[in-house]
Amino acid sequence: MSCRNGINCIPSVNYAPECYKVYGSKLPMSDRLTTRKADRTSPPQQPAGTRLASDRLLLDEIASKWSILVLGALCDGPLRFNQLRRALDGVTQKALTQCLRRLERDGILTRTVLPTSPVSVQYEITSLGRTLEAPFRALADWTVHHGAAVAEARARFDADP
Repeated sequence: MSCRNGINCIPSVNYAPECYKVYGSKLPMSDRLTTRKADRTSPPQQPAGTRLASDRLLLDEIASKWSILVLGALCDGPLRFNQLRRALDGVTQKALTQCLRRLERDGILTRTVLPTSPVSVQYEITSLGRTLEAPFRALADWTVHHGAAVAEARARFDADP
């Protein structure tokens, strides 16, 4: 079995430290006894269905609750971490940090350390991230136009025994 970072893994109760970096989740421990170093460092071969799974993972990342809100807040221009945190009501520091790291890793955001005292960090959407603006704007428009219909459907559903 191969985990998301290309290391051959086996299901186990233990978890490999190098797998913690991927999406903040625990993945099975790598089977170091049966894999050669070349197998762990060479690009993994993608079996059938892997592309669909990786596409789904990317979709999960960019369409998550905080990712959409972060990108919406950054549409008007770059923001420092605390400005972004204040703009997103209800986000915890941990959730925001994890979201920003995922988006930076995917090339959707850039992180710039500003030479101030104390040191501050600024986030900005990349050109790749700007390509998501039209689909996200379409989703936002859909929610505005169909919000009342969704509310009615929810009320009907909740009223049925």
